Amino acid sequence: MPYSSSLTDEEWIILEPLLPQILPPKKQTRPPNWTKREILDGIFYQLKNGCNWEDLPKDLPPYSTVYWHYKQWRAEGALDKLMSILHAQVREQVKKNLSGQRY
Repeated sequence: MPYSSSLTDEEWIILEPLLPQILPPKKQTRPPNWTKREILDGIFYQLKNGCNWEDLPKDLPPYSTVYWHYKQWRAEGALDKLMSILHAQVREQVKKNLSGQRY
């Protein structure tokens, strides 16, 4: 069940290739139970709705998993790096669009 804070397929196509370069490496001891997209959906749900982590809907990953990843990624600056990369991409796109306009 998608929420208004859930990533769309188009947004995920933009984000997915950026994750390996910004997320801290994690030692894989076993296959993950949750995808990065599901974890990001949990983070975005909490950030948008301002609920307690424990109050995440049950169809999202467990709050302890979502919160653990959020803490790790925030401490490593991954979320700030992601925002910087996305801002740069938007600025570049705007620049391209403006340079193609006729006055």
